[in-house]
Amino acid sequence: MAERPPTTARPDRAESSDTIAAIATASGRGGIGVIRVSGAGLADFAQRLSGKRPAPRHATLADFRMADGTVIDSGLLLHFPAPHSFTAEDVLELQGHGGPVVLHMLLARCLELGARLAEPGEFSRRAYLNGKIDLAQAEAVVDLIDAATTAAARSAVRSLQGEFSREVSQLLEQLVELRALVEATLDFPDEEIDFLEEADAHGRLDRLQARLTLVFERARQGRLLQSGLHVVLAGQPNVGKSSLLNRLAGDELAIVTALPGTTRDLVRGSLQLAGIPLHVIDTAGLRETEDQIERLGIERTWREIERADVVLLVADACSGVGTAEREILARLPTQPTRITVLNKIDLVSGGAERRQDDDGVTILLSARSGAGVELLREELLRVIGWQPAEDVFIARERHLQALASTREHVARAQAQLPRLELLAEELRLAQRSLGAITGDYSSDDLLGDIFGRFCIGK
Repeated sequence: MAERPPTTARPDRAESSDTIAAIATASGRGGIGVIRVSGAGLADFAQRLSGKRPAPRHATLADFRMADGTVIDSGLLLHFPAPHSFTAEDVLELQGHGGPVVLHMLLARCLELGARLAEPGEFSRRAYLNGKIDLAQAEAVVDLIDAATTAAARSAVRSLQGEFSREVSQLLEQLVELRALVEATLDFPDEEIDFLEEADAHGRLDRLQARLTLVFERARQGRLLQSGLHVVLAGQPNVGKSSLLNRLAGDELAIVTALPGTTRDLVRGSLQLAGIPLHVIDTAGLRETEDQIERLGIERTWREIERADVVLLVADACSGVGTAEREILARLPTQPTRITVLNKIDLVSGGAERRQDDDGVTILLSARSGAGVELLREELLRVIGWQPAEDVFIARERHLQALASTREHVARAQAQLPRLELLAEELRLAQRSLGAITGDYSSDDLLGDIFGRFCIGK
């Protein structure tokens, strides 16, 4: 792994120094199972467990034993003395066979020797508190594990290696330097030197805002890789929504028949679009019905529409957008992006195309033949503002909110010149918002929420 940006321990947030242990490999059977231990004095811990004192950073073949000497398993001991470990504490890894029973026996023995069971994310939390990683890097650990596409995994690695954190640190340095000059001007008003004029405050704020905008756009792209795009197919029955889902997914996910109302519940398909996880939901046809089951499906359809990023209103190209479609459009919430899809162009004259007018974008396609489906894929990428790049880092919603808040405070700071007291306050608030990304300003509640999402062994 590439060198991480330097961080410092956070003694103001010091926690328990208990020895913790957990199974670090996935549940179920496997060739190898790993138990991770972190704490103090783990060379002695290893000797009590195996009768051997492992050499630092070398694999030691050993028998893991019960208190009466009975062998639990044979495997490798790896000892990483503090501070040269993931948590900056002594870390011990026990690599044995991957059966659930033997792993739990070995974990129970570790608890007998004085360790306690680690909480979710506690190893990463200790790494953060001890200055080994910052919050953005800690979150990237989970994002790498959960990555649904190759592009998402690569972006998570970039964040884990500190690329996002370096961008934030550079912005923080610029903020702190300018804030110091403003404070100096306030604290020493009688000095002949005008610190603020020397600092070119206007120019610095303009350049800072421009850089914030660039970082925000890269983070927004990374957010798409992390969360994916939620697309809902809506429309009347029998217009080809299920066929379109199957065409996009390249698989028969939904049942397709000539009978209206075949789809009564939600059908979900997950696929990739330019490396972005695409979650497509086929829904019950929207119409008035006396069928209780179908009505429940329609209610679920509207709930999914409320949560969607993009709504594809599918209509039959033979009849076009009629009264029923216009009623659906009028009821759609304003938040999701809307794209009208005229399906079944193979049954009418004319080919696939993209149209745009005052009502928005319409894609003419055939889910049966595939004509025009690529136009739809391109339109989905266009409406979300996707710009493929090799330097995208993974990001989360809280990162975007922090960057947006920072941009807002910098804009207010620009408006406050030359009122120095107000300028200084906006710069302080901007620094606080930006520092929340890496953890320079983070409440205990935020830390609990972030690390509580980790698996036990991380």
